Amino acid sequence: MKIRLAVILGMVFVLTGFGLSMAAEQDVKGSKDHPLLSRMPDFFISAYQDNEFASQKFIGQDKQPVMVEGHKYYIEYKLKKDAAKPGELKIRRNIQEALKKIGGNVLFDDNFNRASTIVLQKEDKEFWAEVRSYDQMYRLTIIEKEGMKQEVVASAEVMGNDINATGHVSIYGIYFDTGKSEIKPESAAAISEIAKLFGNDAELKVYVVGHTDNVGSFDSNMKLSKDRADAVAKTLAGKHGIASERLKSHGVSSLAPIASNDTEDGKAKNRRVELVKQ
Repeated sequence: MKIRLAVILGMVFVLTGFGLSMAAEQDVKGSKDHPLLSRMPDFFISAYQDNEFASQKFIGQDKQPVMVEGHKYYIEYKLKKDAAKPGELKIRRNIQEALKKIGGNVLFDDNFNRASTIVLQKEDKEFWAEVRSYDQMYRLTIIEKEGMKQEVVASAEVMGNDINATGHVSIYGIYFDTGKSEIKPESAAAISEIAKLFGNDAELKVYVVGHTDNVGSFDSNMKLSKDRADAVAKTLAGKHGIASERLKSHGVSSLAPIASNDTEDGKAKNRRVELVKQ
């Protein structure tokens, strides 16, 4: 009887241990694969972070560090117990090839550091991905790069004060998709404040001037900056009733930066619409 009880208890301990081992190899609660990449076979998610807006330093071309901001994902994968080890190089190559098939470009790959940086342009977003691989685990860090939306915009009163003091005012909070001139819906607050500015000063006439950073060709940016300025002027006239003769639109491409285009923050400041008093 004692022997039978010992056998049963031993089986319970074995099954319990097996259950705990299986539970430990499940994805952590709330985690998921990034939409761009499926996971390697026999791996589970052991750590996961999803930050709406954060930064990450990537290793770019010529091993130069590149700070990128946007929606950040960190996903750590571990190999299940007793599964065959694919090898760290196979992991890196699989991820590189998967992203290259959808337009990705490998900026950095280093066998000593076991790391790669891949950049991908997709659906008006720029994705930066870093993979660091080991024999039984790998880590993915992905940034969906886009500017942080400015939730507070300058008031009509502040705009008017700047125009009276300096003859011009830079407007942030007017959003466009990359390479496009259609005004995005989240620009409504800034556009409304500009309309109030004209209501506060019945004599005001301005040049609406579009500015870009230096990414892309000068000629294409010249056209883009003019198209964006046109879009703002048309919206003010069509939706807010501002007389068209009070608005003249122009584009200047990257000819009048207010910050260095060598940094992402500087580029963001240079992409703007400016009102210049006529």
